[in-house]
Amino acid sequence: MCGRYAITKPFSKTEKIVKKAIGVENEDNYNAHPQQKLPVIKQYVNGKMLEKLEWGLTPSWAKEKNIRSLINGRLETLGEKISFKNLIKSYRCLIVADGYYEWKREKSGKIPHYFERQDDKTIFFAGIYKAKQFCIVTREATSNVGDIHDRQPVIINKKDLNDYLNLKSDGVDFLNSYEAPVLKFHPVSKDVNIPTNNNENLILPK
Repeated sequence: MCGRYAITKPFSKTEKIVKKAIGVENEDNYNAHPQQKLPVIKQYVNGKMLEKLEWGLTPSWAKEKNIRSLINGRLETLGEKISFKNLIKSYRCLIVADGYYEWKREKSGKIPHYFERQDDKTIFFAGIYKAKQFCIVTREATSNVGDIHDRQPVIINKKDLNDYLNLKSDGVDFLNSYEAPVLKFHPVSKDVNIPTNNNENLILPK
C-alpha cells in the first residue's frame, strides 16, 4: 500500500503540464498523509488543472460516518469493485510526488523506507477521484521494491500522463500493461510515523 509520501514545490513541478493551479502554492510537505488536502492533476475540457483534493475516498456503499476512507485501490480489482469501477472509467487523476514511504517488517518492528525514482524525476501516481476526494492505485511490487513491501503505487512517466487521463482508453488495461519505472530506496527515521512531523530530515538516509 501507499500511506505516506513527500511532495515539494508542486506548482513548479507541474507548471508546464497544467493550464492553471487552483489553490496550490509551492509549499513543501515531507509527510503527506490521509485526510490531508494534497495537489492532484485533473483533466477538464479546457485543459489540466492542479488542485487540492482530500486523500481518502469514502466508499459509495458507506452509510456510517465512521467507515474508514479508502486511500489505495488495488489495480487487480479496480474494474470489479463497486467502489472503484465507475471511477477508473470516468474519474482519473494524477498525484504529484517526490517520493513515498513504505515500512518493512523486521523482528525489531516496522522500519520506514523512502522510495524515489532511480532517475530522480518527479513521480506521478495513478489515481482516481470522486468529488473532492482521491485515492492512489497500487499494484504488486516489482522485484527490488518487493524486498520491503509486496505492494507499490502505480507510477506514470511524464510522457504518458495524457494517455492515462484519456477517458477514451480503458484505464485498467492501460495500467496493467504499463511497465513500472525503476525505484531506489533507503531506510529513514521513525519520526515519519508521526504525521505532525514534517521536515526535510524525514527523507534523509538513516
